[in-house]
Amino acid sequence: MGNDEEEEMTMRSLNDPVTVLAGVGEKRAVSLASLGIHTIEDLLTYYPFRYEDIQERNLNEIQDQEKVTLKGLVVSPPVMSRFGYKKSRLQFRMMQDHAVFNVSFFNQPYLKDKIILSEEIAVYGKWDAKRKALNGMKILGSQTLDDFSPIYHVNKSIRQTTLVDLIKKGFEEYGQLLEENLPIYLVEKYRLLDRPTAVRSMHFPKNHEENHQAKRRIVFEEFFLFQMRLQGLKKAEKAEKNGLEILYDIQRLKEFTKKLPFELTNAQKRVTNEICRDLRSPQHMQRLLQGDVGSGKTIVAAIALYATITAGFQGALMVPTEILAQQHMESLQQLFDPTEVKLALLTGSTKAKERKELMEQLETGEIDIIIGTHALIQEGVEFQNLGLVITDEQHRFGVNQRKVLREKGWRPDVLFMTATPIPRTLAITAYGEMDVSIIDELPTGRIPIETRWVRTPQLDSVLDWTHKELAKGHQMYVICPLIEESEALDVKNAVEIYEKLSELFAPQYEVGLLHGKMKNQEKDVIMETFKENKMQILVSTTVIEVGVNVPNATVMLIMDADRFGLAQLHQLRGRVGRGSDASYCVLVANPKNELGVERMKIMTETNNGFVLSEKDLELRGPGEVFGFRQSGLPQFAIADLVADGNVLEVAREEAQNVWQIKNWQVLPEYRPLVNSLEVENQDNHYFD
Repeated sequence: MGNDEEEEMTMRSLNDPVTVLAGVGEKRAVSLASLGIHTIEDLLTYYPFRYEDIQERNLNEIQDQEKVTLKGLVVSPPVMSRFGYKKSRLQFRMMQDHAVFNVSFFNQPYLKDKIILSEEIAVYGKWDAKRKALNGMKILGSQTLDDFSPIYHVNKSIRQTTLVDLIKKGFEEYGQLLEENLPIYLVEKYRLLDRPTAVRSMHFPKNHEENHQAKRRIVFEEFFLFQMRLQGLKKAEKAEKNGLEILYDIQRLKEFTKKLPFELTNAQKRVTNEICRDLRSPQHMQRLLQGDVGSGKTIVAAIALYATITAGFQGALMVPTEILAQQHMESLQQLFDPTEVKLALLTGSTKAKERKELMEQLETGEIDIIIGTHALIQEGVEFQNLGLVITDEQHRFGVNQRKVLREKGWRPDVLFMTATPIPRTLAITAYGEMDVSIIDELPTGRIPIETRWVRTPQLDSVLDWTHKELAKGHQMYVICPLIEESEALDVKNAVEIYEKLSELFAPQYEVGLLHGKMKNQEKDVIMETFKENKMQILVSTTVIEVGVNVPNATVMLIMDADRFGLAQLHQLRGRVGRGSDASYCVLVANPKNELGVERMKIMTETNNGFVLSEKDLELRGPGEVFGFRQSGLPQFAIADLVADGNVLEVAREEAQNVWQIKNWQVLPEYRPLVNSLEVENQDNHYFD
């Protein structure tokens, strides 16, 4: 290298904008930016989401619903059939070594020209083992394909080949600037590839094995950097300057728990102790309380709120819907003595005059505990001395609410409650900055719900049987699924079922209907009517999943149950079995594949929400379990929360170990790590 070149190299940096590369003008820079590529570093670490691996696969060995690429000859001319608005199906047959199979493409009529009789073609799609057919997703040209080539997420404005060329260029000019960002001891301990090799091999692997090793390295790196940030956050959040010491009256609390109308389970006692320890500590509490449906979280919340007020602080309980707020209000009124604890309810429908009064009483400290929807943390609400905030079903609230509390300058201890049992790997990721308590046993006297699965033809005999249950004076829920995002269809479907049941059961029994198009007031009236047993059968779309307690309802019928996730089915099932009578949940479904059958079976075999949520995660992936967008789960480029769950655990341990070292940030071996975390911090895309 001449001196000039060396000079030039030192000037270069991975943070250079992509426009430094030849062939990237303004227009192309905009296209790249839409993929999130701004700098050279972004370009080099823009990894393929899968690799086209055209190995000859024997048709008999491919699993049902597996995504594969099949290469073969087109042996029948493509036939196009159109149905409905914008819907079409393209069908043709292909042959691989004498085996002939069908291929169909839905709603991609423009592909017809690409399918030429007697030419070779490669199709990527889902294999349907029963029908021995391929549901095509895309056609891969036959000329250009290597047997192993990377496939990137691209959009309309940029092509695969263009992107690959740019990445090649990026490596030629900047590849030698890539550096290690993990402490050397971790690279050695887990036998990881070094970063420069791994990043390069993600794009241009020499062979399968190297690519596998590169992936392993990148997955660990993603999880480890994420956990480092999370643990740092946890440390900062828990710091004493953010917390309150709530020194409650131990004696009064003991008396209160003694007076409760039932004995606490061991799990409730354990969890209560964990929470109370946090209240007394000067550090800021951020605890997640997980308890399966019906495990008695409300009681634990009541004890924590009571402890808070004995120390002279106020407590707030925040829930996602008005009807739930109402219900919590009723439950707490039964537990507290009104002369000792002043309770109040604040929701969106609180009248202006009453609202004004409440606000004044909160400010003067007259109100001890307030229950409400997120109207609680809106502007204008001031507390005299807020000590504890409990939110129920927090993942519905999202992350911003925490921010609001902070901005108000309040530093209450926070307890998040959820009845959605979250699998461990997701809990570590989504709620990694919190401590977790779990109530893992049900109160005594509960009869486990019996779950049965029937196919649609058996529905009539099920309805005959429900007559017997209703004759005992019990009530029944009938749940209809939400169909593909179309509210009109949902309502139509629910109305049809409602009409059918009205024909069958009226005039003897009253049938009601609840769906998403109704106003909140209407919903609340119907729920009240059902609660008071003036209505025996409630047909509903999934709007009832959260919380309403009707102890007299003993039957839940779920239509098209295969459209729901396991976690959701479990939540719904938990709406019955709240009283002391035997309860039943009947799943009506004709699953389309093995996976669906498997899910129905699991539901009938276990009542444990934690087991189900783990299964759900395995079968459907994190997005479905959580509803990704609103859940605040980080998006990883390569790492997969399900498949790489064990790596996440290891990364978490290793990150904890680093944070335990005093002032690790100044030690030379962590220099690269500190640098890469700083870069990350600038566009802090993980947290609010």
